[in-house]
Amino acid sequence: MIPIRYNIRSLAVRKTTTLATALGIALVVFVVASSLMLVTGIKKTMGTTGHKDIALVMRKGSDAELGSVVEEPSIGIILAAPGVSKTAKPAGVGEIVVVAAMEKIGAEGVTNVQMRGVTDDVLQFRPEVRIVDGRPAQPGTDEVIVGKQIRGRFKGVELGQSFDVKKNRPAKVVGIFEAGGSSYESEVWVDRETLRSAFGREGIVSSVRVKLESPASFDAFQLGIEADKRMGLMAQREVTYYEKQSEGTSILVAAIGTLIAFFVSVGAMIGAMITMYAAVANRQREIGTLRALGFSRRSILGSFLLESMTLALVGGLVGTVAAMGMGFVRFSMMNFASWSEIVFSFDPTPGILGFALVFAGGMGLVGGFFPALRAARVSPVAAMRA
Repeated sequence: MIPIRYNIRSLAVRKTTTLATALGIALVVFVVASSLMLVTGIKKTMGTTGHKDIALVMRKGSDAELGSVVEEPSIGIILAAPGVSKTAKPAGVGEIVVVAAMEKIGAEGVTNVQMRGVTDDVLQFRPEVRIVDGRPAQPGTDEVIVGKQIRGRFKGVELGQSFDVKKNRPAKVVGIFEAGGSSYESEVWVDRETLRSAFGREGIVSSVRVKLESPASFDAFQLGIEADKRMGLMAQREVTYYEKQSEGTSILVAAIGTLIAFFVSVGAMIGAMITMYAAVANRQREIGTLRALGFSRRSILGSFLLESMTLALVGGLVGTVAAMGMGFVRFSMMNFASWSEIVFSFDPTPGILGFALVFAGGMGLVGGFFPALRAARVSPVAAMRA
């Protein structure tokens, strides 16, 4: 077998082409890993929003809370349904969800931000939500609290500042909250009655959430809600709802990332192939000498494949390390289910980073196979005469 140091020396001699090819592969790996990290981050953000022991009730046929209407008298019936926890205080909450156009800081134009009309016991219902700066909003006032992910991203959405919930209806930010990295952190929470009067939603809510006795109680609860055809409501697990909410956005990101990665990876593999073909052409005599010393065609083939994969793995390692830095980046984009902007993070899981390195090795294998095959077929006599 040809010593590995022979391949290392060959790569070091061709510094320019080696560096260019490695950087090309690093770029591909960076794009692939970053897109997978963002898709995972989207699913994680939406997935941590839901809980298995919470059921969500909306108008039958509604895809999201934004388009749902539940009559307020139905809330009492929902809370009395089978399977609802008798010990939780509160056992459920009815909330209004709207979107409001707000100006982004540092960018022209406006974007939609989701506002949630909540009751004064919302923090008891969602114990994972806690105020990290400021204080809770006072019930019945025009005070609001905002998620930490959108803090300072929009005009007026900073502690102590004010913005219009609706035209000529200002609200003051008195608190910043976090919610375990869930999508709630991209929302503005307003007193429910304030939001009702501002948007003309008297007598209705968008959805009702209830705490179940246990996750296993959902089937009985769903049957009790959907059996009453007069209400025209449907029930689903909260975690299932948010999984569906993330599907469209994650599919879009994955499709764009895959498309970009495909074209860039083709270019990187062509670059690796050109580099290895040039190496074969410039090392004809070396190959002939190796053959004359008794190294088999298989050894030549394996040596050049190893060289190509080493080059690819070095580039892959650079791209993977660069992609890990994306874990500190927060990325905002439109959630097409709610038509509001949500801030997501890149989630660099070990599985994604491992896949990125394997992907880099695969590019080196594909890009280096034909040049290695050509090197293995070089005639020793013709190579020595070259």
